[in-house]
Amino acid sequence: MKSDLVSVGQGEPRVAGSGLPVAAVVHACHEKTLKVALRELNVPWLDAGTIEPVLTYCAEQRCKADNATCPGCRLRTEKLGLRTFDEFVSSHAEITFEDSALYLSGTGTGWLKARSLEHLAKTWAGEEYWFWARRVLRKLRHGIRRAAQTGAPPPQGATPVLLLVRPQLVDNIGMVARAMANFGLEHLRLVAPRDGWPNEKARIAASGANFIIDGAEAFPGFEPALAGLNWVAATTARQRDLAKPVLTPEQAVAQMRRRLAEGQRCGIVFGPERNGLETGEVANADAIVMASVNPSFASLNLAQAVLLVGYEWMKQTGGGTLGRVTAYEAPIAPGLNTRGSPPAGRDELIAFFEHLESELDASGFFTAPDKRASVVQNLRSMFVRMGATEQEIRTLRGIVKALAHPKGLRGRVP
Repeated sequence: MKSDLVSVGQGEPRVAGSGLPVAAVVHACHEKTLKVALRELNVPWLDAGTIEPVLTYCAEQRCKADNATCPGCRLRTEKLGLRTFDEFVSSHAEITFEDSALYLSGTGTGWLKARSLEHLAKTWAGEEYWFWARRVLRKLRHGIRRAAQTGAPPPQGATPVLLLVRPQLVDNIGMVARAMANFGLEHLRLVAPRDGWPNEKARIAASGANFIIDGAEAFPGFEPALAGLNWVAATTARQRDLAKPVLTPEQAVAQMRRRLAEGQRCGIVFGPERNGLETGEVANADAIVMASVNPSFASLNLAQAVLLVGYEWMKQTGGGTLGRVTAYEAPIAPGLNTRGSPPAGRDELIAFFEHLESELDASGFFTAPDKRASVVQNLRSMFVRMGATEQEIRTLRGIVKALAHPKGLRGRVP
């Protein structure tokens, strides 16, 4: 079951000739771009052409057949029978932490140094490296599906700046970038991001919106990030005791479009995930933006809030398409998709009606002659209302023929 590129020793699968656990390779490729990960791993023979068997080994959990597991993998925790955090701590002699003098003592034989108690409590059970390997494999094999795209938003003139104030999760920054790319927004500013900037993990979460990640600017404070902007709106779910215009996302976008057309620069501010913007920060804005939400559950995910504004932006600028457009998929318009078949003509409809009615007559469907006319009218009205295409009428006629003259009964004596 093992790949020639994976060796097993002392119960751990490792990349042959390097000593690296397979999980370390998967982790690096998942956290960073493949090119960056391979450069940092620095295994001479490991490149984009040879890494696939290593990833496949993990993705298909071939380690189970080899009775081997990687450090930090959930499969190892399960194999050791550790079901709770207390059992995990007890399996070590001592656990210390990088950010404090705190330590935990157990009855086991191993020593562990963790980032923090909070981080350990979230990660002790191990990572699902096989799931990460599958994601990396999909990108390696299929890439980011983007035909006829240049890595930049569609040209549509000036766009507003989006400001994320003290974002706490770098994954959320990536998802914001993805939402911006979906709706033609390109300027992103970050105020004191908790996990630092630049950060490759954001690029992974952006799912191809790299032009936004590459162009994002980071600022140490809120006010410096407002430099160069003439009009700023602040998003919030909480009411503020401030004398300011309160706008819906639709009204805010209309305001920004008008000002951008006049040569002004506009921005819209989003607060940190946990508590949102502080009132002092909202006070620096020209207007407040609030969306219509369930009053008892008003808080939005950061990327969701950006998505609302982005959707209104694309809707009003008219630069979007319904769904993706590729070399094989042309733009479509709202309404019935007829799959290339034109609506049926009246002559085709009449021919179908006559065919159906003649077969119904032959089968004795019309048992009451005096009601035949009204039943026929209802049938015709029903089929006209469906707005059938030429192909659908041909299909219906084929169904009527098959029901009236079943192949299995041809030539049989009743």
